[in-house]
Amino acid sequence: MTTAEMTGLRKAAVLLVQMGKEHSAAVLKSLRDTEVEALTSEIARLDAVDVEVADAVLSEFQQLVTARQYYSQGGMPFAEEVLVATLGPERAAEVMARLSASMVEMPFEFLRRVDPRLILSFLQDEHPQTITLVLAHMAAEQAAVVLSGLPESVQADVAHRLAVMDRTSPEIVKQVEAHLERRLSAVLQSSDYSTVGGLKPLVDIINNSDRSTERLILEGLEQRDRSLADEVRAQMFMFEDIRMLDDRSVQLVLRQVDSKELATALKGVRADVQDKILSNMSERGATALREEMDVLGPVRLKQVEEAQVAIVRQVRSLEESGQIVISRGGDDDFVV
Repeated sequence: MTTAEMTGLRKAAVLLVQMGKEHSAAVLKSLRDTEVEALTSEIARLDAVDVEVADAVLSEFQQLVTARQYYSQGGMPFAEEVLVATLGPERAAEVMARLSASMVEMPFEFLRRVDPRLILSFLQDEHPQTITLVLAHMAAEQAAVVLSGLPESVQADVAHRLAVMDRTSPEIVKQVEAHLERRLSAVLQSSDYSTVGGLKPLVDIINNSDRSTERLILEGLEQRDRSLADEVRAQMFMFEDIRMLDDRSVQLVLRQVDSKELATALKGVRADVQDKILSNMSERGATALREEMDVLGPVRLKQVEEAQVAIVRQVRSLEESGQIVISRGGDDDFVV
């Protein structure tokens, strides 16, 4: 059987098998129950897959992912232009056809190029549930700008709604889309149920927010739903969590951090956090850091928070590159 004769479900099954159990399990966790059932049933029905067929499926997937990246950079015309130059007209047309088909189920895609400050101005007077639905479909970086610009009471309400949101009817999604479509002159169709919200998009948004917004959101969640706030914190990595890293990881982080930035970040933090960092420095380095903290004197809270955010970004970068592992809540729990 060639890839042209295979269904999308069969290709997805072949792809998951090629990915290996750990990666495929991670993918399945993000899917709906019905999708998981369909895929696992298809995997069970797979016989031996020809190497050439498996390679063709992987190649097709890679091309589609690449096409999506080009689309994100400059839209459909740009993606097509690059693919034609790379693959030739015929292959590019095939990839673009698959890309167009897959883009149908991506609500609010038009917001990708809209300045988040403009989106904020349109959403400020909307009901929190409407704001939540829009944020759930936005890129984390954009959503963070919108969320941080909302009144504090609305921030907490929207954060809570986002965390507990599950699935939204396509009719509701269409109504909200049409509303923004009229105001922003954008067009996008939506079909099928959309799985939106949940802890992950909320954590992504918080991780892209400034420290004061992060604190306000978490405090608001704490007041509304303490267990939910604990869940969110369990999936986040905050500056104080440096004390939970092993010594080798702390030392790797310290190599990436400017000494003045570190001294600023440590102003006013708990003693155990300071001790964790100082104990992973040479005696001379620890003394120099203490002296630099003393020389700084009083520091604005905003400066301290900015320094802490910068260091947390370094931690997350090291974790993403596989140089360190961030473990919390148990032996098998990992957070970014």
